[in-house]
Amino acid sequence: MLFNEIYSSYYSAVAAIISRAVEGELTDKDIYDIVREKAFSESVVAIPEALKNGDWPFMLHDNSTVINNTPEMPLSTLEKRWLKAIMNDKRIRLFAQPVEDSDDIEPLYDADDFVYFDRYTNGDPYEDENYIVNFRVVLSAIKQKRKLRIDFNTQHGESRTWVLIPEKLEYSSKDDKFRLIAWLNDSWFAINMARITGAELLEYYGDVTPPEREKKELELALVDQRNSLERVMLHFSHFEKETKKLDDTHYNIKLCYMAEDENELLIRVLSFGPALKVLAPFDFVKKIRERLEKQRNI
Repeated sequence: MLFNEIYSSYYSAVAAIISRAVEGELTDKDIYDIVREKAFSESVVAIPEALKNGDWPFMLHDNSTVINNTPEMPLSTLEKRWLKAIMNDKRIRLFAQPVEDSDDIEPLYDADDFVYFDRYTNGDPYEDENYIVNFRVVLSAIKQKRKLRIDFNTQHGESRTWVLIPEKLEYSSKDDKFRLIAWLNDSWFAINMARITGAELLEYYGDVTPPEREKKELELALVDQRNSLERVMLHFSHFEKETKKLDDTHYNIKLCYMAEDENELLIRVLSFGPALKVLAPFDFVKKIRERLEKQRNI
């Protein structure tokens, strides 16, 4: 069975009421508040009445309980299978050390059950010990609001060391990569986690509030040739966008992006060739022209 009545809202509500009663502090108001929070609106009539009149023989008239221990929610077979599947994900060690589980539990699904037709194959090295250590240090810095010193390699293979304020980690399903969004020298930066070779926690920065990340808008003209519309929708699926159909083959696309993603976005737009034309803003058009001129000279 996928579902069982012991996992229903009624069970959760009554379990919470009994737990409060075991602690020795339970009022009629507490009962109604718990039911409103954990069950349905009509349950405020059914559940308290069933407990008060003894239909559900768990409570006494003074709101004490005949139960000695707080109720526990046993894991269903479905939950165990789901957890087994999650624990088999190679990314799980980035967040927690997998626990030993029973071999007689079959995972709900395997990684081979999924086919990614629009994902790059050079994802992050999730099983690399140094990557795991650096990831956990970065994650701790974000949670604890502490500055971070990182050693990393640039796209050109140069080694750099920065001290920055980490904002968050972003994951791209298309690239199968994590990247760190951070504030440094009055600018936002996006750094691929796989480029980080070392990370160290520094002092608390809680009193410093970086400004919001700058959001930009790109206007594109698309000619639907050789399924270019479908490819553009897949390629830019993780961006906020608005698409307007002009006729059977021409479309206008407005796409929102973060300022630090501009170089990556420029490369992606260029990959579509004449099927995709940048209409605005002018500074983006200028960068497209400069990149094309540089390629022609090469």
